[in-house]
Amino acid sequence: MKYKNLLMAAFVMVTLTSATTDRFTPLEQQQISISTPGLFDRSDAFTIDFSSLPSLDYSFPLPVGKATVTKDNNLMITTAKGDAVKAMFDGTVRLSRRHSRYGNVIVVRHDNGLETVYGHNAQNLVSVGQRVKAGQTIAIVGGAGGRTYCLFAIMVNGGRINPATIISLASHRLLRQTLLCRKAGKRVSVTVTTPDREEEALTEALTKINNAKFTADPFADGNSFSINLSLLNPGEWCYPLPGAKVISRYGRRGGRSHTGVDLKTKPNDEIHAAFDGVVTMSQRYYAYGNYIKIRHANGIETCYSHNSKNLVKKGDKVKAGQVIALTGRTGRATTEHLHFECRVNGRTFDPGRVFDHANHSIRTDLLTFTKRGGGISIKADRNYMAKGK
Repeated sequence: MKYKNLLMAAFVMVTLTSATTDRFTPLEQQQISISTPGLFDRSDAFTIDFSSLPSLDYSFPLPVGKATVTKDNNLMITTAKGDAVKAMFDGTVRLSRRHSRYGNVIVVRHDNGLETVYGHNAQNLVSVGQRVKAGQTIAIVGGAGGRTYCLFAIMVNGGRINPATIISLASHRLLRQTLLCRKAGKRVSVTVTTPDREEEALTEALTKINNAKFTADPFADGNSFSINLSLLNPGEWCYPLPGAKVISRYGRRGGRSHTGVDLKTKPNDEIHAAFDGVVTMSQRYYAYGNYIKIRHANGIETCYSHNSKNLVKKGDKVKAGQVIALTGRTGRATTEHLHFECRVNGRTFDPGRVFDHANHSIRTDLLTFTKRGGGISIKADRNYMAKGK
C-alpha cells in the first residue's frame, strides 16, 4: 500500500506540472490561502524530493537578508531598501495584486506542489499567469512601519508550513531531504522522510561546540579567570526579577549563612535568565523547592529557587532575559519570592558583585576569581571608562 501511494503521488506531481497554465479562477487570483486544484485528486499523499534538485532550481527570496520566523509560520526577511525579491522555485504566478493586509503581494504556484508568498513589496514585477524561474526577480522589496522587509511564506494546499522544514534559516540553503505531504481532512501534514545528512552533521557539531563552551572549566588555564562586566551589551544580561526589592541579602543571617539574595515582587511573577546558558538542573530540590541551575559561558552558574513553576528543563539552552520560571514559595519559604544565587565551581558568592540591586542593572567592574586552597577569592576592579548601561 505504501509503494502504491508513492507511485500515485508521483503521478499527481506529473499531472500537476503538466496542468499548470496561465488560467486561474477569479478566486485564485484574489485569495492568498486557497486549495490547489488536483493536488490530492488521485492520492492522499505526495512526496517532494529536494535531495537531487540542481542548485540553479532554488533561490532564497532575499539572498543577503536576515530571516526570522514570526507567528503563523511566516518568515520576515529584512534587507536593504531597493533589494530584489527572487522566486524560490520554477512556477507560475497565481496572484499579483494589492492586498489590505500584505500590501503588494505575489503568490507563485510551483511545479513541485508548493506555493510561495511574497508580501509587502514596494513593486510587483510579474503578472498573473507569467512563468518564472528560480532566482528570477519578481518584485522590489518594500516593508512597513519604517522597516524594509519581505513577509514570506510557504504553503501546501493553502495552508502555511514552517519554512524551517524546507530551508536552513541561518545559511539560507535548501535542505536536501525528502518531504511527505499527506492530507488528513482539511489539514495537510508535512514530514521529513529522508533527512539532510549534511545539516544533521552541522547541527551536531555546533551542539558539541556550544555544550563545550557552557561546560568548560573556567580554571582550565590557571588558578584565576576574569569577567569584564563592562563589556556586556544590553541583551547579553538581565536582572533576574525586574522591579524586585531585596528582602534578604547574601551573607550571615540568624546565625547561619544565607547563600543568595532574596528578591520579592508578587506571586507568579516572571523570573528571567541572567545570561545566555544551558540548564543543568530543573527539579524539586530539598528546601529550595522548585529549583533551576544554569551554567553560563562566562564561568558563572546562576540558581533560581522556591519557584511556583519551572518553565525550562534540563538541557535547554536559554537566552539572557528569557522567562524560565514563576515566583513562588515552594520548599522552605515563608513568602513568595526568588532566592537567587551565583556560583563558581560550586562555590556561592554575593550576587551583588554582579548586579546592582538598587538599580536592577549590571555592574561595570572587572571581576577576577582566584582559587585559594578549597575556596575562591574575588577581586573587583572598577572600570572608570566603562560603557554606559
